Amino acid sequence: MDHAKESGLVKNAGFWTGIVLLIFASIVFWQSFSLKYYTAFGPGPGMFPRWLSGILIIISIVYIWQSVKKEVFQFKDIFPKGRELGNILSVLASVVVFMLIVNFTGFIIASTILLFILLVREYKWYSGLAISAVTSIILFIVFKSFFDIPLPVNMFGW
Repeated sequence: MDHAKESGLVKNAGFWTGIVLLIFASIVFWQSFSLKYYTAFGPGPGMFPRWLSGILIIISIVYIWQSVKKEVFQFKDIFPKGRELGNILSVLASVVVFMLIVNFTGFIIASTILLFILLVREYKWYSGLAISAVTSIILFIVFKSFFDIPLPVNMFGW
């Protein structure tokens, strides 16, 4: 394989997507052998994972072949740029901040911050803050009171 084709393969997003899918399907296929394929009552818990992951292995191999031979998608063509990249990064940042602070600040404050990080890009800061706070309080009341789901709280109980 020459250097030009090799570097094209490294940048081929379809090829790498197929490889990741093949690895995932292979792991599920291998794990399915730890479950019974058939029981006295019919198909066991290992039947569907084995068949579905086996089919997924075949599909991923075909996809890898097609992405190398026919349809080449470069990473630079499919990754977002500009504002779209900023939107994705703000979602990731808000989720990370939420996970880091929720146990200390409680659900209401952490979710208000999460929503504010997401909304401040589209709304004026005070509108984003108001929407975030009201939404977080309503979600807290609904999940805590109506569904009786325990949510993290701070020292004030909210």
